[in-house]
Amino acid sequence: MKGHIRERSPGHWAIIIEQRNPATGKRKRKWHSYKGTKRQAQTECARLISEVKAGAYVEPSKTTVAEFLTRWLKHIKPNVSPRTHERYEQIATKNLAPLIGAKILSKLQPIDVSEAYSNALETGRRDGKGGLSPRTVHHMHRVLYSALNQAERWKLIVRNPAALLEKRDRPKIERKAVRTIDALSTAAVFDAARERRLFVPLVLASLCGLRRGEITALRWKSVDLENGQLAVIASTEQTDAGAIREKEAKSGRARTVALPAMAVEELRRWRVTQAQELLRLGVRADDDWHVVTQFDGSPLQPRSLTHVVSAFLKDWKVTLHGLRHSHASHMLASNIHPKVVQERLGHSSIAITMDVYSHLMPNMQGEAAAAVDGVMRAAINKRADDVG
Repeated sequence: MKGHIRERSPGHWAIIIEQRNPATGKRKRKWHSYKGTKRQAQTECARLISEVKAGAYVEPSKTTVAEFLTRWLKHIKPNVSPRTHERYEQIATKNLAPLIGAKILSKLQPIDVSEAYSNALETGRRDGKGGLSPRTVHHMHRVLYSALNQAERWKLIVRNPAALLEKRDRPKIERKAVRTIDALSTAAVFDAARERRLFVPLVLASLCGLRRGEITALRWKSVDLENGQLAVIASTEQTDAGAIREKEAKSGRARTVALPAMAVEELRRWRVTQAQELLRLGVRADDDWHVVTQFDGSPLQPRSLTHVVSAFLKDWKVTLHGLRHSHASHMLASNIHPKVVQERLGHSSIAITMDVYSHLMPNMQGEAAAAVDGVMRAAINKRADDVG
């Protein structure tokens, strides 16, 4: 096997790789276009020869990044939820394609990806009014990284250019602290909501730490009032088109949540009220009914719950998800171990809990320092007594 370069015009080269078919003995040539200096073209030629010999060579393709993303979206559709696919499609077609969609996939370089992120931050909004948020660009990176990993597995590219970016070149996001309220304010929220249908969702978020989709998916068969616990086994999601589906709990992790006595009392009271409402409609309630429903007993849509609760909580400047965070802050303020908080909230690891709620634990460092100080002073005093 051999190869050589040929200058087509100043700074533009043709790289020709020659090899023979082992079965027929016929010579076959592979042509590559390259832009750069002669030395760079020679280096690229040597690299291509090495790849062919190692079996890592990828045939040049005219497939564009936009064409590949369309193919990738079709490929992953059966393996992700409709809402996730919808989000990936929006990012791929509306954010990534306008920036790098016209580029040939096999020629995409890390610098192209880095420049795309920079342009998105500066002028990425489709209405022309500035750039996209760092969080949105971070999501773009995650989608592109995943898509190009698949391209690498399909042997469409030699390596993932998004993975070759230095960490400092990737979009960075600052975690915004979610607004929380203290126990006194939570009590005020309960008092104001007690006679409303949104009271039970507020209880489940504030006292149990359930997510929005977990609240709307919860059924009575998963609630054990006798033993004071509920099982989070499902979540409800809603697409932009309005379709509703029930899926397994986040990250595929079901969990059991112990119910505070107050939550047990309120759920008992609500179950009686709900059963009476359904009887007036000629329906007998059973364990398969959702805990949170509309007046006619039909399940409540996640976005409808957000809309109603957000309007109600406006005076407290907190959201439904903020009540979940408040539940975590109340536990941590009471010195509940972060591992218990993690299990109660359904985080996949304690690292996530510590990362999300570290700002809610301002006294932990001080308490740790005081504990170390106490241990060391006791040891020093004991040693002094022993020596004396």
